[in-house]
Amino acid sequence: MVDLFDVLVHEGKLDTDLAALARQADQDTRPILNQWAAQRDAHQWKILQAFQAERVSTDHLGVSTGYGYGDDARDTLDAVMARILGAEAALAREQFVSGTHAIATALFGVLRPGDELLAATGTPYDTLIDVIGCGEEAVAGSLKEWGVAYRQVELTESGHIDISAVCQALKPQTRVVLLQRSRGYSMRPSLSVREIGVACTEIKRVRPDVIVFVDNCYGELVEADEPTGVGADLIAGSLIKNLGGGLAPTGGYVAGRKEMVEKAATRLTAPGIGSHVGSSPAGRRLYFQGLFQAPGAIYEALAGAVFTSRLFELLGFEVNPRFDQPRYDIIQAITLGSAERIVAFCQGVQQASPIDGHVVPYPAPMPGYADPVIMAGGTFVQGSTIELSVDAPIRPPFSVYFQGGLAQAYVRIGVLRAAQLLRERKLLP
Repeated sequence: MVDLFDVLVHEGKLDTDLAALARQADQDTRPILNQWAAQRDAHQWKILQAFQAERVSTDHLGVSTGYGYGDDARDTLDAVMARILGAEAALAREQFVSGTHAIATALFGVLRPGDELLAATGTPYDTLIDVIGCGEEAVAGSLKEWGVAYRQVELTESGHIDISAVCQALKPQTRVVLLQRSRGYSMRPSLSVREIGVACTEIKRVRPDVIVFVDNCYGELVEADEPTGVGADLIAGSLIKNLGGGLAPTGGYVAGRKEMVEKAATRLTAPGIGSHVGSSPAGRRLYFQGLFQAPGAIYEALAGAVFTSRLFELLGFEVNPRFDQPRYDIIQAITLGSAERIVAFCQGVQQASPIDGHVVPYPAPMPGYADPVIMAGGTFVQGSTIELSVDAPIRPPFSVYFQGGLAQAYVRIGVLRAAQLLRERKLLP
């Protein structure tokens, strides 16, 4: 039987030796996928139960307009999301323009002038630097401009939370401790829910009144539990990542303790109306359906990441995580070692995209990022990282961050095209 690798070789898209490595990567990773299939099935059952418990009906898939007063679909989506995330309440809104917006809304909702934000996982993701105001210049509208102080505790040398140092760093004015679940633009390991839970327990033992907030982007439904199930007070993320299932056209979410979610809602809308407004002129079918399909989309992304990790390890590159290591988010990091390799990799992935496959990406300055960034991924929803995308800052150690993939075959085509382009440009080790 002819397989994908045969087809690519026959059509002149893949060298035979790269096809041989791809077959080895496929063979090596197949046993690993069983665990992810079991996780997918468990989450699918949990989501089905949530939909049924909240009595989701055809009426919830339609449109609403204006203020959205009495919008039962909005409230039901919030309730379903809260059940899935193990939270008291959730705010799932298309009015959030990104995960960064949702995170900023949550932070501004619970922090006040004179409070302190303590980052327990070192320097936050690039787009949060300006939100916090911890860069070289405080951006207008940042937490710093609003009178919120900021400090950070670095991770240990092995890339884990230095819980003792975090607890020692807590001050009377420390109001929120920030944990970033995913690696961001770094090669440190992503945080497991277990590690987050241990951190929450120890922080609360020292300061029960401190709010533990988790940037949950890229990690939803990858493990059995979410941070809200192990002690985190508040989490936030994007709906064009994991929980959108590749269908949500925009949006983000905040979830956690009810009073804190409502504070975020007040920041999103206005005092006095909070979570009770917000219409959906295009309807919420894609949000409900995307959430229902999320376990399958995440499984495909994880299966693609495992294959990518093994293939590029066989090609001689440093990968994180390795194909046989535990995974706590959908991101696969590959250290390529040079800007030229980053550009070739991203251009190869772009060539394999269904949308804008003819476009050639190059590094460029982007709002919210400290260095020029190159991004690739011709997605149906702009910037949808669950579909398939890769991005990288042009700075040492010159790593790419590869995530998503709604179908394993699509991921394989993308990474093989990237490998082939590296070969053609004589950039392989």
